[in-house]
Amino acid sequence: MLLTLIRRELLDNLMTFRFAAAILIMLLLVVANTAVLIKDYERRLEAYNTAVQKHRQDLLETKTYSAVGLTAYRPPNPLSIFNVGLDKRLGNTLRVSYLYVPTLWDAWKHGANNAYLNIFASIDIVFIFQGILSLLALVFAYDALAGERERGTLRLVLTHPVRRGHILFAKYISAMLCLLIPLLMCFLLVLIMLTTSASVFLGTDDFFRIGGVIFTSFVYLSLFYLIGMLISAATRRTGTALMLAMFAWGFLVLVYPNMILTAIETDPHTDTETSVYNQIKQIWEEFDRERKQFLANDPVPGEDWDFGLWGDDGYTFWGGTDDSSKLLYYESTGFHFETLKEESEPQVPHAQNYHRFFGLQVTNTADRTWIVRKPALEMIYVQPAKKEQMLLKFSPVGLYDSATEAWTGTDLSGLQDFFMAGQRYQQAVVDYFLDNKIFESRQWFVAAKGEIDWNMLPQFSFQRSDIGTNAKRALPDLFLLLILNLILFAIIFLIFVKSEV
Repeated sequence: MLLTLIRRELLDNLMTFRFAAAILIMLLLVVANTAVLIKDYERRLEAYNTAVQKHRQDLLETKTYSAVGLTAYRPPNPLSIFNVGLDKRLGNTLRVSYLYVPTLWDAWKHGANNAYLNIFASIDIVFIFQGILSLLALVFAYDALAGERERGTLRLVLTHPVRRGHILFAKYISAMLCLLIPLLMCFLLVLIMLTTSASVFLGTDDFFRIGGVIFTSFVYLSLFYLIGMLISAATRRTGTALMLAMFAWGFLVLVYPNMILTAIETDPHTDTETSVYNQIKQIWEEFDRERKQFLANDPVPGEDWDFGLWGDDGYTFWGGTDDSSKLLYYESTGFHFETLKEESEPQVPHAQNYHRFFGLQVTNTADRTWIVRKPALEMIYVQPAKKEQMLLKFSPVGLYDSATEAWTGTDLSGLQDFFMAGQRYQQAVVDYFLDNKIFESRQWFVAAKGEIDWNMLPQFSFQRSDIGTNAKRALPDLFLLLILNLILFAIIFLIFVKSEV
């Protein structure tokens, strides 16, 4: 009997105009938007490759270690086509220096910026499913019970030995099969477009991640269908059910998420930033006092940090010329002496001794400032983002968005992986400088073109988290969506069993 009911409901749904409209609307939106998203990804990938190549060229042309400018670039995530998340909102470039531990504070964006294209590129696949597909699910569900009750067909069906639970199961399964068709067709077309693109490369793990997005989308779709069925079970007229369904959709999809984003505190934490700035300033001032004391005790009195090392071609600065930029922000004002006169050679050991002290002290000072910056970063950036995400999870849209961001790696945790990789790289560079006594070497401040093998310097590498990590981050939200499905179905069953036909 259950199979008979499923076939009946399935045929009824397949023959409706709304089924054909669902397929047509979804395919048109998804295909058109995917083309824009792929174009945007190609643009970002080209900007990334150009930046990496230019950075490598600049590195090879650098003549001293003190003037080297190391930069870590985050490649665009190909799965951001499904859910862009924070992939385009947070910085994708980090300056790596022994002066500080790189964080979200220090990131900026590289690449071309086409504002007109970005408007459309922000509408990802998940965004379309959030709005359009959830609306279609409610359209399929609002008259599932109210319509048959209003027409009297439900009373006629119940005159036969049919369990009410079987009727609910049949309606649910047949409707979900109908909604699954446009869902799978959309994902199939997106995959075809991605795999045929010369710039998009998907690995095995990426297909598993996409599978996670598909399953999460199905659960999300099921939840909205059950919301519509709940409204249909609680009302007797299709007009009332339709009105309530549209209200529920508008509130859950449009009103509540935007209300939370507006209500979240947007205070720039001026007091916190000022306090952190003052603490860091005090740490560097203490460092500068130690530096001056070191120079005062130097065997050659009256010398400053350059030790009178004037070459035939002079020396070159990058950055400001004031004392603070020369001393406290040493890398930003990197320098090199092109050549040294013979009379300057006796001063070289003094300069090397100074830079040995300087390198060790400045790296220790960077570690001290990181102790101050780390909790401030958590308070200013991470905690508000987590609070916003938690409040959004009171809506199915928030749960769906959070879960799909985790699957694609465009969530906050996925982006923090990049900053952690940057911090590990910074530590590797510092260790390399200390272990190989780079700070006290002649190549630190005297131009030695061709003498420095930049290939020996640690290279930055960043790999997205593995599929297991993505699954662990997505499963809590996916589990909540499943629980909500079960709760809603139980409530619908209780209402339908006890209601009069």
